[in-house]
Amino acid sequence: MSYAKLRTLVQTRATVLFALGVVLIIAVSLAVHGLMFKRIVLVVDGEERVVTTRHSDYQKLLEEQGVAFDAHDRIAKPGRGRLADGDRIVVEHTIPVTLVHEGRQRVLHTVGGTVREALQDLRIELDEDDRTEPGLDEKLKPGDRIRVISVDRFVRQQRREIPFEVIRTEDAGLARGKEKVLSEGRNGLLLETVEYVYEDGILKSERVIESTLARSPVDKVIAVGTQRPVMVLSASSPNIQEVTKNGVTFGVKQILTNVVLTAYHAGLESTGKTEDHPHYGITYSGTRVEEGRTAAVDPSVIPLGWWIYIEGYGFRRAEDIGSGVKGKHVDLYFEDGEYAEKFGKKRGATVYIIGPKKPEPDGGKAN
Repeated sequence: MSYAKLRTLVQTRATVLFALGVVLIIAVSLAVHGLMFKRIVLVVDGEERVVTTRHSDYQKLLEEQGVAFDAHDRIAKPGRGRLADGDRIVVEHTIPVTLVHEGRQRVLHTVGGTVREALQDLRIELDEDDRTEPGLDEKLKPGDRIRVISVDRFVRQQRREIPFEVIRTEDAGLARGKEKVLSEGRNGLLLETVEYVYEDGILKSERVIESTLARSPVDKVIAVGTQRPVMVLSASSPNIQEVTKNGVTFGVKQILTNVVLTAYHAGLESTGKTEDHPHYGITYSGTRVEEGRTAAVDPSVIPLGWWIYIEGYGFRRAEDIGSGVKGKHVDLYFEDGEYAEKFGKKRGATVYIIGPKKPEPDGGKAN
């Protein structure tokens, strides 16, 4: 072999060995780098990124990446203790909230961003009617207060009485101020289905959702007297006023208005007596009838023997009675039977009740 060929062969081998050395150095460097650095998937509050670190402790990794955390935050990490290439670390920061639930108040930490998410995170289950303050979709910030209000509904059957009404009717046959029960009242009965709503054990509302009338009420009817009491007159009764009629001034014990006037005579048509009857022409009080003086009255209204003054007819004396003469009714005596029959009924007369003695023009008194 020539010197030139030998030299070329040596140079070629040297070049190959150098190249192999460089490759070996690079391989060793890569292996060492791989042993020192790890690729870690880091997720912070839902944001994911890949980081490279030499640390095997997750806390140092978080400090290295500037991720702050405290004891209440939630960190999901490998269970083996030391980090390895390709590991995944999830950090969820919590916020403190005050939870009021079932009579208790607690400060808890949650990752929920809304009330709904916080309750789900804290595993607080709501019934269908339960509600919260603030509302479920309200966003939360640290220190907020969440109140869970337990709502319970109960349906009950109950009986309720319907009070009867009192009906008052006027009764002219009953003395004024007197009352008489014509029919007793009875309460009605209503069957109701009532829904009661309680919030945290306190009754908040109730409503009737169904009602059935089991018995109708019966009104109580009371008769109320309107009859004016009859004034009992006597000679000692005081005069209520003095009046002057046809030039004669006299005291009056009572004034009757709206009096009915009729007429009668001594004959058979009025008294049922003929002229041969022993009491023909004799009044109930024992006097003999006289036109212009004698009148028949109701003794419960005008005392027998008393004088009265009738507007349009003058003075008359209550001497007789009659079966048809009741209340404010005066029957005037006339000798002429035909005139008496034609007299008829005259309504609206005013009668002044005077007393046992007839007034005289000179102020004296006469029977």
